[in-house]
Amino acid sequence: MSTSFIPESAPFNEEQRAWLNGFFAGMIGINPNGNTQAMLGAAGVSIDSLAGGTAVEAEPEEEDFPWHDAALPIVDRMEMAEGRPLERRLMAAMAQLDCGSCGYLCQTYSEAIASGEETNLTLCSPGGKETSKMIKKVLKDGGDNGAAKPAASNGTPSNGVSTNGFSRKNPYRATLIESRALNLEGSAKDTRHVAIDLGSSGVSYEVGDALGVYATNCDDLVNQIIHSIGAKASMMVVASDGTPKTLATTLAEDFCLKDPSDELLEMILGRIDDSQTKATLARMLEEGVPEGFDVLDVLELAQGTPISATEFLEMLAPLNPRLYSIASSQKHVGNQVHLTVGKVFYEREGRIRKGVASTMLADRLQSGQNLRVFVQPNHGGFTVPSDPSTPMIMIGPGTGIAPFMAFLQEREATKAHGKNWLFFGDQHESTDFLYEAELKRYQETGLLTRLDTAFSRDGEQKVYVQDRMREHGEMLWQWLNENAHIYVCGDASRMAVDVDRALKQVIAQYGKMDDAAADQFVKQMSQDNRYVRDVY
Repeated sequence: MSTSFIPESAPFNEEQRAWLNGFFAGMIGINPNGNTQAMLGAAGVSIDSLAGGTAVEAEPEEEDFPWHDAALPIVDRMEMAEGRPLERRLMAAMAQLDCGSCGYLCQTYSEAIASGEETNLTLCSPGGKETSKMIKKVLKDGGDNGAAKPAASNGTPSNGVSTNGFSRKNPYRATLIESRALNLEGSAKDTRHVAIDLGSSGVSYEVGDALGVYATNCDDLVNQIIHSIGAKASMMVVASDGTPKTLATTLAEDFCLKDPSDELLEMILGRIDDSQTKATLARMLEEGVPEGFDVLDVLELAQGTPISATEFLEMLAPLNPRLYSIASSQKHVGNQVHLTVGKVFYEREGRIRKGVASTMLADRLQSGQNLRVFVQPNHGGFTVPSDPSTPMIMIGPGTGIAPFMAFLQEREATKAHGKNWLFFGDQHESTDFLYEAELKRYQETGLLTRLDTAFSRDGEQKVYVQDRMREHGEMLWQWLNENAHIYVCGDASRMAVDVDRALKQVIAQYGKMDDAAADQFVKQMSQDNRYVRDVY
């Protein structure tokens, strides 16, 4: 007996039923025997819609991304994505943080690469060398393994675009106001409060946004590299944007001199004769270069192997902008933007290694000089709660305090009456209590309800922000029951993992839950944008 396409409850007479059954059978090209729902679903038609006489397309199912977990090793992520379309395998290679440092999210960056819209394969800074190598491998393998391509996500974030058109591709030339040391004498660190004048540009930002900074390489490093390849600084070359520049200028402005590309390693490997050096380079290609090993180190390994300036430039990765959490509210500072920048510098094999952007902001750029910047909008709700009465718990050790200075300025400027609790940590209270005067003023005015600090090197036993969270677990649980939002900013691989673990322990202990229930509680908080992280 034939199965009707039309449910018995549909308000059609027998003649209408017969016509509709024949129509759908002919449209699908099959006899209307068997599973009605499956046949109509294949045609993109909802049975329920027939009662109203209108056929509508079925809602697409939400796609599952099981690899979208920053705690999973890249090998496991790639296994989970095996057999998926190209863009999904590329997504699995990303760091899974949705940090926005690439100007996209993990999903949309991979889709942009797959479509050819984005050609820069080194934008995932948290994933580093591991991610860029895997992206190249996936692209080299190619193909979609027979899987159908999903529709492009409509969740692509603006690529650093502000209302007046300044963006990652069209940065604004701002002016440095000051780069002021926050650490006191005797500190092992050099953290700067950087103030930048946006002038009359109209560039605007919200608290929780990041500022992209186009840095330049150190002149000393540029000159040493030019000397290593036997070129002249003044020779003219065609820069990456097609404009003529001197070799020195394009090396300073356009190319990454920190991380050697695989192409550079392969080129040197193919030209040298020394077996030990060959083995060293081959191992780097297989396992990755050692921490701190840069382009100049590779050239020194090359032992004078001839390399022309033109082919050398072709082997370099582009110099990507650095993203810094904004440490100010525009309601408080007007046409300025503030950053909290930790200067990176250390010695390796007799040579000082320098962070490109941090040393530019700390040392090489003087007040009144220009730098190119753009605003990268925040992602995933990393901003103050929309309800001014909602309590906030902020966890930001070291330079992770940056966005929370902005949050507090915003809450003060808008006269928000919600409670605010900050966990801050660093090495020594006497030298590393960043923004101490400002925070104590916020305590005095009542804006900062609680301030708990953890200075790890001041006692016999090291104490960190996650330890303070456990110490005040009962109060933390009480705030969570008052609908508090938790924000975390800082290192993804260590601090954020430890904080997440401590949070779940507190919830399990004081909420009287087992581990699985505590995990689900935190997961729900994330889904509700009550637990938001800006980690890198």
